[in-house]
Amino acid sequence: MDKLRIVGGRRLNGEISISGAKNAALPILCAALLTSEPVTLRNVPQLNDISTTVRLLADLGVKVTQEAGGVVHLQADQITNLEASYELVKTMRASILVLGPLLTRFGQAKVSLPGGCSIGQRPVDQHIKGLTALGADITVEHGFVVANAVRLKGAPIVTDMVTVGGTEQFLMAAALAEGQTVLENAAREPEVVDLAEMLISMGARISGHGTDRIVIDGVERLHGTDYTVVPDRIEAGSFLCAVGATGGDIMLRNAAPDTMGATLDKLIDAGLTIESGADWIRASMQTRPKAVGFRTREYPGFPTDMQAQLLALNTVATGMAVVVENIFENRYMHVPELMRMGADIELDGHTAVINGVQQLMGAQVMATDLRASASLVIAGLAATGETIIDRIYHLDRGYEKMEDKLQAVGADIQRLRS
Repeated sequence: MDKLRIVGGRRLNGEISISGAKNAALPILCAALLTSEPVTLRNVPQLNDISTTVRLLADLGVKVTQEAGGVVHLQADQITNLEASYELVKTMRASILVLGPLLTRFGQAKVSLPGGCSIGQRPVDQHIKGLTALGADITVEHGFVVANAVRLKGAPIVTDMVTVGGTEQFLMAAALAEGQTVLENAAREPEVVDLAEMLISMGARISGHGTDRIVIDGVERLHGTDYTVVPDRIEAGSFLCAVGATGGDIMLRNAAPDTMGATLDKLIDAGLTIESGADWIRASMQTRPKAVGFRTREYPGFPTDMQAQLLALNTVATGMAVVVENIFENRYMHVPELMRMGADIELDGHTAVINGVQQLMGAQVMATDLRASASLVIAGLAATGETIIDRIYHLDRGYEKMEDKLQAVGADIQRLRS
């Protein structure tokens, strides 16, 4: 397995171009199943999760071609297979998002229960509940979700919790359903909004996206589109945490600061000087950061996908920070690894208490999930000496060429090929 080698202690200075958002691109790729016409997507990041989704769509019969620069062409005019196999979905929970499009367009689907990072329970029961409300007959058999429907019919859907994946599933399924669907308790994340805008560009009738109540009036058919994926707010936030931990001055291009309110607020509290425009963010850090506490919440609250990175920043800050993880019950697996580097952290259930230390020390550590990987990179950049991060295949699921981007702004980081 590949590893990353980091020699810390260097300030970061220069420009980084932010890639398209993985968490928007994955459902948007699945939405290409909703039409027989050509779909062109731009600003699609080159990531392992994207490659897995492309292979899954191709296995279903979608014609897929990719160009340099993040351009993907798809056409689902000859779907030959309505089953998503375990081998193709076992590493990625977003694979469940082919269920709604296949069901609403073709009347049936068989999708293996998905996998993904081991950060907590992410059951598909809400997906099943919502699709059943739309008239689907669904059973779970031998590890597969098996769904059938003559044509889905619009209905009110109220989920038991705010679910991003569920909201995305229902947006796609309801787009071709008969009648009106109203999603209550809907997720408000920018990636959900991006999917809705992509569907609207295909002829869907959707309103209220970005609020907790979304209305979808089903249409008979959707047409093709040429759509650009929103920039990745989590990647941008991760690089901002890196400059906060190391010091320096970086400019992020192709960013979307209007999607990053809670993250930017906390980083400003930590001492970063931040300026932004429509598609750029400039951040500088000349002093040691200040500890900042936070609680993860659904959007527009502080994102759980930024918890590990800001926690890593807190390990080298002045003062004490209290962090509460409200979304996933097992999302502190990076903490023991950070403690190997000299971090002072105490865990009590969903709460982490971080006492900042003057200096982290390089060590051999192991990535346990996607965002934990980024936190270890940040810690390694701030530490003295050499850090070796193992199992970085997790990092490659969600960050496009992270080491190349960091090298370009002065980091001493390299990939060690296995």
